[in-house]
Amino acid sequence: MTAGGRFFEDFRIGETIRHATPRTLTAGDASLYSALYGSRFAPQSAETFAQAIGYPASPIDDLLAFHIVFGKTVPDISLNAVANLGYADCRFLKPVYPGDTLSSVSEVIGRKENSNRQTGVVYVRSRGFNQRGETAIEYVRWVMVRKRSPEAPAPEAHLPELPEAVSVADLGSACPNIDRAAFDLELSGSPFRFEDYEAGAKIDHADGMTVEEAEHMIATRLYQNTAKVHFNQLSEGQGRFGRRLIYGGHVISLARALSFNGLANAFHIAAINGGRHVAPLFAGDTVFAWSEVIATAQLARRDDVGALRLRTVAAKNRPCSDFPLRQGEGYEPSVVLDLDYWALIPRRP
Repeated sequence: MTAGGRFFEDFRIGETIRHATPRTLTAGDASLYSALYGSRFAPQSAETFAQAIGYPASPIDDLLAFHIVFGKTVPDISLNAVANLGYADCRFLKPVYPGDTLSSVSEVIGRKENSNRQTGVVYVRSRGFNQRGETAIEYVRWVMVRKRSPEAPAPEAHLPELPEAVSVADLGSACPNIDRAAFDLELSGSPFRFEDYEAGAKIDHADGMTVEEAEHMIATRLYQNTAKVHFNQLSEGQGRFGRRLIYGGHVISLARALSFNGLANAFHIAAINGGRHVAPLFAGDTVFAWSEVIATAQLARRDDVGALRLRTVAAKNRPCSDFPLRQGEGYEPSVVLDLDYWALIPRRP
């Protein structure tokens, strides 16, 4: 009567999977998230700040909502995963507040067996709905999943077509119109607004944060993410690395929290264009991060906020003052995350 999770050959193109269990988010979840990552973005940290600029209440951190939606999908999608590989076309469509309940549904949109015949890559489009049935978050991810039997015949490969980036026209629906004059720059921690950033600028976020085993485990439990690669040392001790992997979303949240130093007013993630976990991270490693402004964009019919397209790179055990990224045709060995996303930032009054 127990569930062992799906293997690669269990996935069917076009299949829709409704995931258990709905999750009501509370102020306690938000506080625990802050304790795990030290995120300091003002609207998510202070009810008074959020209400002053136009939110009805302090919103749940965008990535906390993302991780909750993601965690729902794990028992059906990636319980038998080797690694989560990447993300694309991720859009934040509705704000999430304490008291909102999120549930998840996924559609299988691609699959391809790996040449080793031990694993395959599965692509899914997942949607997170609130208690009113509104889509709050939608994204594509691809994950390497073990096969039940290496001898099982390979299914016909099908790779989905994904956009290079989320359109600027699709940004901003999860952010209410804000009072940019009320966005207190002393309280937010930075004097810089949309007009102060330009394409090509690089920012070393300077600080480092060491990953602790206990914090990683608490975080993954907070999201109800049950993937064996994060929890089961007995099985992972016999695997490729001999130890548990740090959940990729944990790395994203660490990099986002570190980016406050340099991007403190980029308060809302509007979309994730793409992301890759390019190397494993383990407990005891120290994460550093840097960002490049890929583009800036004004939003149609909005003069309160602008959008920064950012590439945030996280590296392990290596400060990022020289902006590590590529080495030859691959990544510099210390790089663990390459994330491309849109963030909203207030414009000048």
